[in-house]
Amino acid sequence: MTEGSAPLVAGLSRTIQEFEDYLVRERNRSTHTVRAYRKDLELFLSHAAQAGVSEVGQLELYHFRSWLGALDGAGLSRSTIARRAASIRSFMDWAVREELVSANPAVRLRSPRRHGSLPTVLTHQQAASLLDGMNDHAEQGDPHLLQRRAMLELLYGTGIRVGELVGLDVDDVDTERRTLVVLGKGSKERTVPYGTPAGYALDDWLRRGRTQWWTEKSGPALFLGRRGGRIDQRAVRTQVKGALESLGDTAARGPHALRHSAATHLLDGGADLRAVQELLGHSSLATTQLYTHVSVDRLRRSYEQAHPRA
Repeated sequence: MTEGSAPLVAGLSRTIQEFEDYLVRERNRSTHTVRAYRKDLELFLSHAAQAGVSEVGQLELYHFRSWLGALDGAGLSRSTIARRAASIRSFMDWAVREELVSANPAVRLRSPRRHGSLPTVLTHQQAASLLDGMNDHAEQGDPHLLQRRAMLELLYGTGIRVGELVGLDVDDVDTERRTLVVLGKGSKERTVPYGTPAGYALDDWLRRGRTQWWTEKSGPALFLGRRGGRIDQRAVRTQVKGALESLGDTAARGPHALRHSAATHLLDGGADLRAVQELLGHSSLATTQLYTHVSVDRLRRSYEQAHPRA
């Protein structure tokens, strides 16, 4: 990779920390998002330091263009370059507000457009096969299998994010109304419903599985690791990836594939777009509209395969 590796002077390092504090305290960004911003910023400023930049006020448009050119030359994808450019623009907007610079040279920065890629989703049959297969395994009473089934059912049954899943507490579950109180991006709460199969799997985990793994350090966490603490996202991703790979006939991988599938299947079934937006916790309806394109794309493929005049 051709990204700069020059060490940062104390002033630039301090500025990065101040921007990170701003993201946490004022923008309420998640730990994952803050980490990504910091990495992008460190890479850019390290690249700029090779050109002699020692403070933010010395940055010019050519520093930004040079960096994007280096990223492109290193073979990074358009989406990655676009994301990193957006991180730097956000940083420079903040620098203007903090009067670290008088003007934002990154305003004129043009980053490559992202390719419009549609998410990989399961078919209705694949989703049923995945979850029905988990029912058979869970009958053994193994806590690991009971929890995996409950997590898969909730991820597909509600479309929640993996970060939202691992953050659930027992008290966030209303078993009578079959709803969850979810803490989403920006610490926004929303209530989402889940269906009967997810309710059965969740109840089974609470009665037969969680009781076996619970320890004093478990606290109110709904889903647990083998040592009793709250399960982490990496463990969930690994389990979901393995479950999806077992299907053998899909490129869908990871928890987000279940979220994509839930949204697409809801729209396939005639759900209102704004209802799906609320369920998924999207701040913009445009994000939810992506799934209408997925549904139309699948409809077109079915039409072309089945209609004699296609």
